[in-house]
Amino acid sequence: MTQLGLGLDLSTKRTRKREFLDEMRRVVPWSRLIALIEPHYPKGKTGRPPFPIATMLQIHFMQQWFSLSDPAMEEALYDVPLYRDFAGLDEGMTRLPDESTILRFRHLLETHGLAAQMLTLVNEILSEKGLLLKSGSAVDATLIPAPSSTKNGSGTRDPEMHQTKKGNQWYFGMKAHVGVDAESGLVHTVIGTAANVHDINAAEALLHGQETDVYADAGYQGIEKRCEADAVRWHIAMRPGRRRQLDLSDRLDAIYDQIERLKAGIRAKVEHPFRVLKQQFGYTKTRYRGLMKNTAQITTLFALGNLWMARKALRKA
Repeated sequence: MTQLGLGLDLSTKRTRKREFLDEMRRVVPWSRLIALIEPHYPKGKTGRPPFPIATMLQIHFMQQWFSLSDPAMEEALYDVPLYRDFAGLDEGMTRLPDESTILRFRHLLETHGLAAQMLTLVNEILSEKGLLLKSGSAVDATLIPAPSSTKNGSGTRDPEMHQTKKGNQWYFGMKAHVGVDAESGLVHTVIGTAANVHDINAAEALLHGQETDVYADAGYQGIEKRCEADAVRWHIAMRPGRRRQLDLSDRLDAIYDQIERLKAGIRAKVEHPFRVLKQQFGYTKTRYRGLMKNTAQITTLFALGNLWMARKALRKA
Protein backbone atom coordinates (compact mmCIF):
# COMPACT_ATOMS: atom_id res chain seq x y z
CA MET A 1 0.00 0.00 0.00
CA THR A 2 1.38 3.43 -0.92
CA GLN A 3 2.36 5.40 2.17
CA LEU A 4 3.97 8.73 3.01
CA GLY A 5 7.18 8.99 5.04
CA LEU A 6 5.24 9.33 8.31
CA GLY A 7 3.39 6.07 7.69
CA LEU A 8 0.15 7.67 6.49
CA ASP A 9 -2.05 5.19 4.63
CA LEU A 10 -3.35 7.04 1.54
CA SER A 11 -6.31 4.68 1.21
CA THR A 12 -7.87 5.78 4.48
CA LYS A 13 -9.35 8.97 3.01
CA ARG A 14 -12.79 8.26 1.57
CA THR A 15 -12.69 10.71 -1.32
CA ARG A 16 -15.77 11.42 -3.41
CA LYS A 17 -14.25 9.60 -6.38
CA ARG A 18 -13.53 6.51 -4.26
CA GLU A 19 -17.04 6.60 -2.80
CA PHE A 20 -18.51 6.91 -6.29
CA LEU A 21 -16.55 3.93 -7.63
CA ASP A 22 -17.42 1.82 -4.59
CA GLU A 23 -21.08 2.70 -5.12
CA MET A 24 -21.00 1.76 -8.81
CA ARG A 25 -19.06 -1.41 -8.11
CA ARG A 26 -22.01 -2.55 -5.99
CA VAL A 27 -24.88 -1.60 -8.31
CA VAL A 28 -23.53 -2.41 -11.81
CA PRO A 29 -24.63 -5.96 -12.82
CA TRP A 30 -21.10 -7.00 -13.81
CA SER A 31 -21.68 -10.72 -14.30
CA ARG A 32 -24.67 -10.25 -16.61
CA LEU A 33 -22.90 -7.57 -18.64
CA ILE A 34 -19.82 -9.76 -18.99
CA ALA A 35 -22.02 -12.64 -20.20
CA LEU A 36 -23.47 -10.26 -22.81
CA ILE A 37 -20.01 -9.36 -24.15
CA GLU A 38 -18.33 -12.77 -23.85
CA PRO A 39 -19.61 -14.33 -27.13
CA HIS A 40 -18.02 -11.45 -29.09
CA TYR A 41 -14.76 -11.15 -27.14
CA PRO A 42 -11.54 -12.49 -28.76
CA LYS A 43 -10.28 -15.74 -27.24
CA GLY A 44 -6.58 -14.92 -27.63
CA LYS A 45 -5.36 -18.27 -28.99
CA THR A 46 -2.26 -16.61 -30.46
CA GLY A 47 -0.11 -13.70 -29.32
CA ARG A 48 -0.42 -12.04 -25.93
CA PRO A 49 -3.42 -13.16 -23.87
CA PRO A 50 -6.20 -10.56 -23.82
CA PHE A 51 -7.12 -8.75 -20.64
CA PRO A 52 -10.19 -10.13 -18.83
CA ILE A 53 -13.55 -8.81 -20.01
CA ALA A 54 -14.25 -7.53 -16.50
CA THR A 55 -11.09 -5.41 -16.57
CA MET A 56 -11.84 -3.90 -19.98
CA LEU A 57 -15.48 -3.25 -19.08
CA GLN A 58 -14.50 -1.51 -15.85
CA ILE A 59 -11.99 0.63 -17.76
CA HIS A 60 -14.62 1.44 -20.40
CA PHE A 61 -17.08 2.54 -17.74
CA MET A 62 -14.48 4.70 -15.99
CA GLN A 63 -13.96 6.44 -19.32
CA GLN A 64 -17.66 7.31 -19.36
CA TRP A 65 -17.88 8.35 -15.72
CA PHE A 66 -14.84 10.63 -15.82
CA SER A 67 -15.05 11.77 -19.47
CA LEU A 68 -11.66 10.42 -20.52
CA SER A 69 -10.37 9.83 -24.06
CA ASP A 70 -8.51 6.61 -24.91
CA PRO A 71 -5.04 8.17 -24.44
CA ALA A 72 -6.17 9.94 -21.26
CA MET A 73 -7.55 6.66 -19.88
CA GLU A 74 -4.24 4.91 -20.53
CA GLU A 75 -2.32 7.65 -18.70
CA ALA A 76 -4.81 7.62 -15.83
CA LEU A 77 -4.21 3.88 -15.30
CA TYR A 78 -0.51 4.65 -14.79
CA ASP A 79 -1.10 7.75 -12.66
CA VAL A 80 -4.10 6.85 -10.47
CA PRO A 81 -3.83 3.75 -8.23
CA LEU A 82 -7.55 3.98 -7.51
CA TYR A 83 -8.34 3.34 -11.19
CA ARG A 84 -6.01 0.34 -11.33
CA ASP A 85 -7.59 -1.06 -8.19
CA PHE A 86 -11.11 -0.64 -9.59
CA ALA A 87 -10.10 -2.44 -12.83
CA GLY A 88 -8.45 -5.29 -10.93
CA LEU A 89 -4.96 -4.48 -12.24
CA ASP A 90 -2.43 -5.76 -9.70
CA GLU A 91 0.84 -3.98 -9.00
CA GLY A 92 2.75 -7.08 -10.07
CA MET A 93 1.37 -7.04 -13.62
CA THR A 94 3.94 -6.62 -16.40
CA ARG A 95 1.66 -4.48 -18.60
CA LEU A 96 -1.42 -2.30 -18.51
CA PRO A 97 -4.01 -1.81 -21.29
CA ASP A 98 -2.76 0.81 -23.72
CA GLU A 99 -4.92 3.21 -25.71
CA SER A 100 -5.11 0.83 -28.69
CA THR A 101 -6.44 -1.97 -26.49
CA ILE A 102 -8.99 0.40 -24.98
CA LEU A 103 -10.01 1.61 -28.45
CA ARG A 104 -10.42 -1.96 -29.78
CA PHE A 105 -12.70 -2.85 -26.90
CA ARG A 106 -14.86 0.21 -27.60
CA HIS A 107 -15.00 -0.69 -31.29
CA LEU A 108 -16.08 -4.22 -30.36
CA LEU A 109 -19.00 -2.83 -28.38
CA GLU A 110 -19.95 -0.50 -31.24
CA THR A 111 -19.68 -3.17 -33.95
CA HIS A 112 -22.05 -5.55 -32.17
CA GLY A 113 -24.49 -2.91 -30.93
CA LEU A 114 -23.79 -3.84 -27.33
CA ALA A 115 -24.50 -0.38 -25.88
CA ALA A 116 -28.20 -0.70 -26.71
CA GLN A 117 -28.19 -4.25 -25.37
CA MET A 118 -26.61 -3.04 -22.13
CA LEU A 119 -29.38 -0.46 -21.71
CA THR A 120 -31.98 -3.18 -22.32
CA LEU A 121 -30.29 -5.49 -19.81
CA VAL A 122 -30.06 -2.78 -17.16
CA ASN A 123 -33.74 -1.95 -17.64
CA GLU A 124 -34.71 -5.61 -17.38
CA ILE A 125 -32.97 -5.73 -14.00
CA LEU A 126 -34.67 -2.50 -12.90
CA SER A 127 -38.03 -3.91 -13.99
CA GLU A 128 -37.37 -7.11 -12.03
CA LYS A 129 -36.80 -4.94 -8.95
CA GLY A 130 -40.05 -3.05 -9.58
CA LEU A 131 -38.22 0.21 -10.31
CA LEU A 132 -39.23 0.64 -13.94
CA LEU A 133 -42.95 0.79 -14.68
CA LYS A 134 -44.62 0.54 -18.10
CA SER A 135 -47.80 2.61 -17.85
CA GLY A 136 -46.44 6.04 -18.79
CA SER A 137 -43.55 7.71 -20.60
CA ALA A 138 -42.17 11.20 -21.03
CA VAL A 139 -40.20 12.16 -24.14
CA ASP A 140 -37.73 14.95 -24.76
CA ALA A 141 -34.47 15.75 -26.54
CA THR A 142 -31.28 17.59 -25.68
CA LEU A 143 -28.67 19.18 -27.92
CA ILE A 144 -25.12 17.82 -27.76
CA PRO A 145 -22.61 20.22 -29.37
CA ALA A 146 -19.93 18.78 -31.64
CA PRO A 147 -16.50 20.29 -32.40
CA SER A 148 -16.97 22.79 -35.21
CA SER A 149 -13.25 23.12 -35.89
CA THR A 150 -11.84 21.86 -39.20
CA LYS A 151 -8.34 21.43 -37.77
CA ASN A 152 -8.35 17.65 -38.16
CA GLY A 153 -7.13 14.99 -40.56
CA SER A 154 -9.95 15.45 -43.07
CA GLY A 155 -10.04 19.25 -42.81
CA THR A 156 -13.84 19.19 -42.49
CA ARG A 157 -16.49 19.23 -39.82
CA ASP A 158 -18.30 15.98 -39.02
CA PRO A 159 -20.61 15.46 -42.04
CA GLU A 160 -23.21 13.60 -39.93
CA MET A 161 -23.67 16.53 -37.57
CA HIS A 162 -25.75 19.59 -38.42
CA GLN A 163 -26.48 23.06 -37.15
CA THR A 164 -29.75 24.25 -35.71
CA LYS A 165 -31.06 27.32 -33.96
CA LYS A 166 -32.51 27.30 -30.47
CA GLY A 167 -33.75 30.62 -29.20
CA ASN A 168 -31.30 33.17 -30.55
CA GLN A 169 -28.29 30.85 -30.52
CA TRP A 170 -26.95 28.51 -33.21
CA TYR A 171 -25.68 25.03 -32.31
CA PHE A 172 -23.68 22.52 -34.35
CA GLY A 173 -23.91 18.90 -33.33
CA MET A 174 -26.50 16.21 -32.63
CA LYS A 175 -29.60 15.54 -30.56
CA ALA A 176 -30.15 12.83 -28.00
CA HIS A 177 -33.85 11.90 -27.99
CA VAL A 178 -34.97 9.90 -24.95
CA GLY A 179 -38.05 8.19 -23.68
CA VAL A 180 -38.17 7.89 -19.89
CA ASP A 181 -40.43 6.19 -17.39
CA ALA A 182 -42.94 8.81 -16.24
CA GLU A 183 -42.84 7.52 -12.66
CA SER A 184 -39.12 7.03 -11.98
CA GLY A 185 -37.44 9.13 -14.69
CA LEU A 186 -35.32 6.15 -15.81
CA VAL A 187 -34.43 6.09 -19.51
CA HIS A 188 -35.86 3.22 -21.56
CA THR A 189 -35.16 4.39 -25.14
CA VAL A 190 -32.39 6.47 -26.74
CA ILE A 191 -32.14 7.75 -30.33
CA GLY A 192 -29.35 9.89 -31.73
CA THR A 193 -29.96 12.21 -34.69
CA ALA A 194 -28.42 15.28 -36.29
CA ALA A 195 -29.28 18.50 -34.44
CA ASN A 196 -31.64 19.74 -37.18
CA VAL A 197 -34.04 16.79 -36.87
CA HIS A 198 -37.25 18.04 -35.26
CA ASP A 199 -38.17 16.46 -31.93
CA ILE A 200 -41.56 15.38 -33.23
CA ASN A 201 -39.99 13.21 -35.97
CA ALA A 202 -38.41 10.88 -33.40
CA ALA A 203 -41.21 10.97 -30.83
CA GLU A 204 -43.12 7.80 -31.75
CA ALA A 205 -39.93 5.73 -31.94
CA LEU A 206 -39.24 6.64 -28.29
CA LEU A 207 -42.23 4.65 -27.04
CA HIS A 208 -41.73 1.10 -25.78
CA GLY A 209 -45.27 0.13 -26.79
CA GLN A 210 -46.79 -0.67 -23.42
CA GLU A 211 -47.52 2.84 -22.16
CA THR A 212 -50.99 4.34 -22.14
CA ASP A 213 -49.97 7.95 -21.41
CA VAL A 214 -47.12 10.01 -22.85
CA TYR A 215 -46.01 13.47 -21.68
CA ALA A 216 -44.07 15.99 -23.75
CA ASP A 217 -43.37 19.71 -23.95
CA ALA A 218 -44.92 22.19 -26.38
CA GLY A 219 -42.42 21.30 -29.10
CA TYR A 220 -44.37 18.11 -29.72
CA GLN A 221 -47.62 19.87 -30.62
CA GLY A 222 -49.41 17.88 -33.33
CA ILE A 223 -47.90 14.49 -32.52
CA GLU A 224 -51.38 13.07 -31.92
CA LYS A 225 -52.07 13.32 -35.65
CA ARG A 226 -48.87 11.46 -36.56
CA CYS A 227 -48.89 8.74 -33.93
CA GLU A 228 -50.31 5.42 -35.11
CA ALA A 229 -50.67 4.00 -31.60
CA ASP A 230 -54.36 4.63 -30.93
CA ALA A 231 -54.19 3.40 -27.33
CA VAL A 232 -51.73 6.13 -26.35
CA ARG A 233 -52.97 9.38 -24.80
CA TRP A 234 -50.62 12.29 -25.46
CA HIS A 235 -50.38 15.02 -22.85
CA ILE A 236 -48.65 17.90 -24.62
CA ALA A 237 -47.81 21.16 -22.85
CA MET A 238 -49.66 24.29 -23.84
CA ARG A 239 -47.56 26.75 -25.82
CA PRO A 240 -45.98 29.36 -23.50
CA GLY A 241 -47.62 32.27 -25.30
CA ARG A 242 -51.06 30.69 -25.00
CA ARG A 243 -50.51 29.93 -21.31
CA ARG A 244 -49.49 33.50 -20.55
CA GLN A 245 -52.84 34.63 -21.90
CA LEU A 246 -54.76 32.58 -19.35
CA ASP A 247 -56.88 34.65 -16.98
CA LEU A 248 -56.35 32.97 -13.63
CA SER A 249 -59.34 34.83 -12.19
CA ASP A 250 -61.50 32.86 -14.62
CA ARG A 251 -62.43 29.47 -13.16
CA LEU A 252 -61.94 27.53 -16.41
CA ASP A 253 -58.56 29.14 -17.16
CA ALA A 254 -57.46 28.45 -13.59
CA ILE A 255 -58.27 24.76 -14.14
CA TYR A 256 -56.26 24.78 -17.38
CA ASP A 257 -53.33 26.31 -15.52
CA GLN A 258 -53.52 23.69 -12.81
CA ILE A 259 -53.53 20.92 -15.43
CA GLU A 260 -50.43 22.43 -17.02
CA ARG A 261 -48.70 22.46 -13.64
CA LEU A 262 -49.47 18.78 -13.14
CA LYS A 263 -48.20 17.88 -16.61
CA ALA A 264 -45.04 19.94 -16.04
CA GLY A 265 -44.35 18.05 -12.81
CA ILE A 266 -44.37 14.75 -14.69
CA ARG A 267 -42.36 16.09 -17.63
CA ALA A 268 -39.69 17.30 -15.22
CA LYS A 269 -38.67 13.67 -14.71
CA VAL A 270 -37.05 13.68 -18.15
CA GLU A 271 -34.63 16.39 -17.00
CA HIS A 272 -33.09 14.15 -14.34
CA PRO A 273 -31.19 11.83 -16.72
CA PHE A 274 -30.02 14.88 -18.70
CA ARG A 275 -28.59 16.32 -15.49
CA VAL A 276 -26.77 13.08 -14.72
CA LEU A 277 -25.42 12.94 -18.28
CA LYS A 278 -24.10 16.49 -18.34
CA GLN A 279 -23.36 17.30 -14.70
CA GLN A 280 -22.59 14.00 -12.99
CA PHE A 281 -20.69 12.42 -15.90
CA GLY A 282 -19.48 15.67 -17.51
CA TYR A 283 -20.70 14.82 -21.02
CA THR A 284 -21.16 18.19 -22.69
CA LYS A 285 -19.67 17.65 -26.16
CA THR A 286 -19.40 14.76 -28.62
CA ARG A 287 -16.04 12.99 -28.57
CA TYR A 288 -16.13 10.98 -31.80
CA ARG A 289 -17.02 11.52 -35.46
CA GLY A 290 -20.29 10.03 -36.67
CA LEU A 291 -23.70 9.51 -35.14
CA MET A 292 -23.27 5.79 -34.54
CA LYS A 293 -20.25 6.10 -32.26
CA ASN A 294 -21.64 9.05 -30.33
CA THR A 295 -25.08 7.47 -29.96
CA ALA A 296 -23.43 4.31 -28.60
CA GLN A 297 -21.57 6.39 -26.01
CA ILE A 298 -24.70 8.31 -25.03
CA THR A 299 -26.68 5.08 -24.71
CA THR A 300 -24.00 3.64 -22.42
CA LEU A 301 -24.07 6.80 -20.33
CA PHE A 302 -27.84 6.63 -19.93
CA ALA A 303 -27.62 2.95 -18.91
CA LEU A 304 -25.06 3.88 -16.26
CA GLY A 305 -27.16 6.92 -15.35
CA ASN A 306 -30.14 4.65 -14.67
CA LEU A 307 -28.04 2.62 -12.26
CA TRP A 308 -26.79 5.80 -10.58
CA MET A 309 -30.29 7.23 -10.15
CA ALA A 310 -31.65 3.92 -8.84
CA ARG A 311 -28.62 3.05 -6.69
CA LYS A 312 -30.34 3.48 -3.31
CA ALA A 313 -33.34 1.40 -4.30
CA LEU A 314 -31.06 -1.27 -5.81
CA ARG A 315 -29.09 -1.52 -2.58
CA LYS A 316 -32.29 -1.97 -0.58
CA ALA A 317 -33.58 -4.56 -3.07
